[in-house]
Amino acid sequence: MKQKHLLMSLAILATGIPASAQTRNSVKTTFQTSREWKPAIDNRADAVMVYGVGGNPSDKSRKLSFEERVKSWKDRGYTIHFMTGIAWGEYQDYFTGQWDGKCHLDEGQVTQAGDTIWHGHMVPYIVPSENFLSYLKERHVKRVIDAGVDAIFMEEPEFWARAGYSESFKKEWKNYYGFDWRPQHESPENTYLSSKLKYYLYYRALNEVFTFAKEYGKSKGMDVKCYVPTHSLVNYSQWQIVSPEASLASLPCVDGYIAQVWTGTSREPNFFDGRKRERVFETAYLEYGSMESMTAPTGRKMFFLTDPIEDWPRDWADYKKNYQATFTAQLLYPNIADYEVMPWPERIYEGLYRTSANSDKKERIPCFYSTQMQVMINALNRMPLTDKKLTGSEGFSVLMANSLMFQRFPTHNGYEDPQLANFYGQALPLLKRGVPVKTVHIENLGYKEALADTKVLLMTYANMKPLESEAHSRIADWVKKGGVLIYSGTDNDPFQNVREWWNTNGHNYATPSAHLFEQMGLPARPEQGEYSYGKGTVCIVRTDPKDYVLHEGGDKDFLYLAARMYEQNAKAGKLEFKNNFYLQRGDYDLVAVLEESVSDEPFTVEGCLIDLFDPQLPICTSKRINPGEQALLLNVERVAGKKKPQVLASASREEQEERGKGRYSYVAKSPAETSNVSRVLLPRCPKSVTVDGREVFDAERWHAASHTYLIEFENNPDGVSVKFCW
Repeated sequence: MKQKHLLMSLAILATGIPASAQTRNSVKTTFQTSREWKPAIDNRADAVMVYGVGGNPSDKSRKLSFEERVKSWKDRGYTIHFMTGIAWGEYQDYFTGQWDGKCHLDEGQVTQAGDTIWHGHMVPYIVPSENFLSYLKERHVKRVIDAGVDAIFMEEPEFWARAGYSESFKKEWKNYYGFDWRPQHESPENTYLSSKLKYYLYYRALNEVFTFAKEYGKSKGMDVKCYVPTHSLVNYSQWQIVSPEASLASLPCVDGYIAQVWTGTSREPNFFDGRKRERVFETAYLEYGSMESMTAPTGRKMFFLTDPIEDWPRDWADYKKNYQATFTAQLLYPNIADYEVMPWPERIYEGLYRTSANSDKKERIPCFYSTQMQVMINALNRMPLTDKKLTGSEGFSVLMANSLMFQRFPTHNGYEDPQLANFYGQALPLLKRGVPVKTVHIENLGYKEALADTKVLLMTYANMKPLESEAHSRIADWVKKGGVLIYSGTDNDPFQNVREWWNTNGHNYATPSAHLFEQMGLPARPEQGEYSYGKGTVCIVRTDPKDYVLHEGGDKDFLYLAARMYEQNAKAGKLEFKNNFYLQRGDYDLVAVLEESVSDEPFTVEGCLIDLFDPQLPICTSKRINPGEQALLLNVERVAGKKKPQVLASASREEQEERGKGRYSYVAKSPAETSNVSRVLLPRCPKSVTVDGREVFDAERWHAASHTYLIEFENNPDGVSVKFCW
């Protein structure tokens, strides 16, 4: 079978680029918008990603040019970046022939029924042809760089699994494979080949566009940075979308990513203990984890995204509950401290959504929620990295591969993997019992750091396949040095026999696992049991992991084995089961308490605490968090420089701080039409508190035990002057 092995793309192992060579710029918080600056959306992040040369396809109110939108934000002190879609966007001039005189609507992604998959009116999901990439570079990238923007975010490289029937795709197939297109629904091999091509096409697209951006920027004396905002591998696999994901780490033109995780992705139901339901916190935790592990060995910059609402219209209470869940999940990764604080502030601050689940009445964001949201966002502006660890027994990792996306659609030979159960079957039994499970990308095993913290590696080939053979020698070497591998799988899914490296070019293995086992001196198809290799252990379980979660109590034997391997073979200590996670992160305490766990006991935090999920910022000495809840608390006792007056928590961002003998002042900025609440640490009770020169001191607002003063006023993006005297 002829293939163009520009499949550096599919080899995608380590590039040897040291972490120290990766650039980390100073932007800590950012957001995306297609609008010009407006008082109501000025959320005071460090940077703004101005969306689209032509805006966002869903935004029908555009009036200003791209350059005018850029200037409006720059005049307000923002660092300016650019974002647009790589798989869809405001590119009607290309599709209708205005750009080169030819209609290109045939380059949309098409299903078996012959239907184009649309993102909006005259906005198809794209088969990224070379011609389209030329258009993107000439019409969009050049203009952005000419406008002085030196950071480009190309989001959502997405090819739907159900697509792959257009003439454009058939042409790419012939060019790539050297033989005529084959319908993916006719065989597992055709599905696999189709997905592999989809995967490659967006790898090629980003490589070409970003390489051009860097070269063009260099010609103008600019160092252009390029980032990929993308959903997690967990989500794309579950939503049946193919994307390059971890392979992009092999591209020197990619400087980093945004982990596009939010309520909309994390509320996708999964199975646990025989029940299918939404598990937003747990899914978000695994999504953020898969994004962190994708880039951790490379040292590239990673922004974590949360969204205070989501794409689907729901009610404000639903948004608030799930925002808190995803927000907490992202903060439980102590090595990430850069954030996209929100997408589309125009829809968050100005959109109309239901007042309750049972009402058709709609209103703009409630005051209490906008205040709480801004308190949370400003916590991100201050959120530190930390060497503190998330509580729980460390050392379990689930192996992932980009090919998780290859087997999702369509179904063949009756083999089902409902809701990605083969993945969740390895992760949820432990995560639900308070074990901080990590994920490891098989594409990153070439980096020595990839398995450095793993004691027990969980893997299966029931839902994915290795795209190259070298990963097996690396797994074997890790086991030989003392690692413990638990391989769960019957190896009878219909993709085991697709034509790939393990059964071509001199290899004649019936399954990819046969090659893996051979590296460790085992038979091609070992029986279920425990085997030694060097200082390590290989456990074979002849059960597909989906069976651990599709049935009530289905994970009992798996948990027993995991505990025994962890404690006796990995010698990693006692495996602790609990119903919570806790992380101390600078001044902040993060807590999540799990439902469906080992108990229904609440978790209690003691101390002088400010509750940042309460818009009134109350002080409490004890906070109780119940199952299904999360908490973000600021512990006043751990605040550094406690003798220095400072704002501890606020629904605004402070600028122009001044401290003098007996006084402290600053200017608070936040969106118009929102309300501010702040806890301010002072050496003693103030005698005077002024807001824009107006005296507002109220002795009842002084909290003696915490030495904090609670102040409230209406926000103004131009700034509100606040002054304390004592």
